[in-house]
Amino acid sequence: MKEEREKKAEKQVIEKTKTGRIRIAGAVLIPFFVICGYVIGVKGMQVEESFWALFPPLIAIALALITKEVYSSLFVGILTGALFWARFDPVQTLNHVFKDGFITVIADAWNVGILLFLVILGMMVQLMNRTGGSKAFGQWAGSRIKSSVGAQLATIGLGVLIFIDDYFNCLTVGSVMRPVTDKQKISREKLSYLIDATAAPVCIIAPISSWAAAVAGFVEGENGMHIFLQAIPYNFYALLTIAMMIMLVTMKVSYGPMAGYEKQALLEAYWKGVEGQTESGNEEIKGRVSDMVVPIVLLIACCTIGMIYTGGFFEGESFINAFANSDASVGLVLGSATALIITLLFYLLRGIISFEDCMTCLPEGFKQMVPAILILTFAWSLKAMTDNLGAAQYVYNMVNGSAKELQGFLPCIIFLIAIGLAFSTGTSWGTFGILIPIVVDCFQNVDHTMMIIAISACMAGAVCGDHCSPISDTTIMSSAGAQCRHINHVATQLPYAFTAAAISFVCYLIAGFVHNPWVPLAAGLVFIFVLLYVLKRNTANT
Repeated sequence: MKEEREKKAEKQVIEKTKTGRIRIAGAVLIPFFVICGYVIGVKGMQVEESFWALFPPLIAIALALITKEVYSSLFVGILTGALFWARFDPVQTLNHVFKDGFITVIADAWNVGILLFLVILGMMVQLMNRTGGSKAFGQWAGSRIKSSVGAQLATIGLGVLIFIDDYFNCLTVGSVMRPVTDKQKISREKLSYLIDATAAPVCIIAPISSWAAAVAGFVEGENGMHIFLQAIPYNFYALLTIAMMIMLVTMKVSYGPMAGYEKQALLEAYWKGVEGQTESGNEEIKGRVSDMVVPIVLLIACCTIGMIYTGGFFEGESFINAFANSDASVGLVLGSATALIITLLFYLLRGIISFEDCMTCLPEGFKQMVPAILILTFAWSLKAMTDNLGAAQYVYNMVNGSAKELQGFLPCIIFLIAIGLAFSTGTSWGTFGILIPIVVDCFQNVDHTMMIIAISACMAGAVCGDHCSPISDTTIMSSAGAQCRHINHVATQLPYAFTAAAISFVCYLIAGFVHNPWVPLAAGLVFIFVLLYVLKRNTANT
C-alpha cells in the first residue's frame, strides 16, 4: 500500500509539473501568435525565404522539449507554418494543414513505402514474440553475454554491421537486442541512444549504403562515390560518435538525464511500466533461438536483394551502382514483405504457432507501430510546411552569399549551419541537397582538399542535426525499435550528441587550416577520453 501511495504521489507531481509547463508555453505562444498575426496578416511582412520560415519546426521542437508532449507540439508547429503561409487566413490555413500537409505526405509514394516497412517490421516482431523466439534468443544470448558492458558492445557491434540503411538498422537492432539489454537492466533510453548512434553515423561512412548513394548524387561534375570515400576520414562527428559510444560503455560513464534512467533501470519499479518488457520467469519456452535468428537473417537478405533489385542489379548494373541507384522505400517494402511471408511459412511448418495466431499477430504488430507512424506523419507534414515557406532557399542564399569569403573557417561554419538546418527540418538528405552543391560550386577546380573537408562537414553536421532532432525519422524509429518513450530518448540523447558535436566543431576548425584528417581526429579522440575520464572521476566523488 505504501509503495502504491508513493507511486501515486509521484505521478501527481509529474502531472502537476507537466501542466505547469503547458500553461507557461501557452502564455508565451498566445502573445506570439497575436503579434505574428498583426505583422504578417495585417502589415503583410515577408515570410517566405526568410528566417521566419524556420520558426515552425523550432517552435515544435522547443514545445516538445518543454511540455514533454510530442503530438501536440508537432501539430502546433504545423499550424504555425500554415498560419504563416496563409497570412492568418483561417480557411486557407485549415486547407493548407490538411490538404497540403497531412493528405499530401500520406499520399507520397516514398512515405507510404516507409510506413509499410514499419508495419511489416511490427508484424514480424509480434510473430517472434508470440512464438517465443525473442525470449529464447534473450536467454541464449544472456547465457553468453553476462554483463551490461557486453550487452551494450553487442548492440553497437550489430548496429555497425547493419549499415545498409538507417531505417532498417533502427528497427532490426532494437528487435534483436532488446531482450538481451532488458535482461542486463539496461534502460530503454540507453538502448535507444545506442541504436540511434549506430544508424545514421554508421551509414554516412559506409560506401555501400543508401546514404552514400544520396551524397554521391548531389556532387555534380565530380565522381560522387570517389568524393564520398575521400570524405570519410574527415567525417569527424560520425567517427567520434562511434568512438564515444565505445568509451561510454567500457568506461561505464553516464551523465545528464541518461544517468538518472540508468539508475532507475536497476530497480523493478522502472520495468513495471515499460512496454514490451521481456519476461524473465522460469516458465517453459516453446520457441527456439532459430525462431528469432531465421526471420532476422531472412529480413537482412531479402531487404538487401530488394534494394539492389530496385537499383537494376538484375539488369546488369554492378552491386555498388545498384545501391547508388536504389529506391530504399520500395526495396525495403519488397524485401520485408518477402521475409514476412517466408517467416509465416517457416513458423507454420514448424507447428509452433497456429494459422489463427499468425493472423492475430498482424494487426497487433500494426498497433505496436502506431505511435511511430503518427509521429512520422506529423514530422513529414511539418517539413512540408517549412518547405512551402522557402526555408531551404533562405539557407541557400545565406550560405552562398558568404561562403567564398570564409575559406579556412568554412568547414566549421558549414558544420554548424548543417546542424541547424537538419535539426530544424529533421532531415539529413535535404541538408545534403542544399549545402553540398554550394560547397562544390565554391571550391571545384579551386581547392580540391577544401572541397572534400567542407563536404564532409556538411555530411557530419546533417547527421548531427538529424541525430538530435525530435522530428527526425531516425530518432523516431530508434524510439520505436527500443520501445522507448520518444521524448525520453530525445532528452537523454541530446547531451551526448552535443558533446560529440562540440568536439567535432573544434576538429573542423583545425582541419580547415591543416588540411589533414588525422591530426584533428586524434585530437578529438583525446578530448573525448579526457572529458569522460573527468566525468567519471567527478561522479565517483559525489
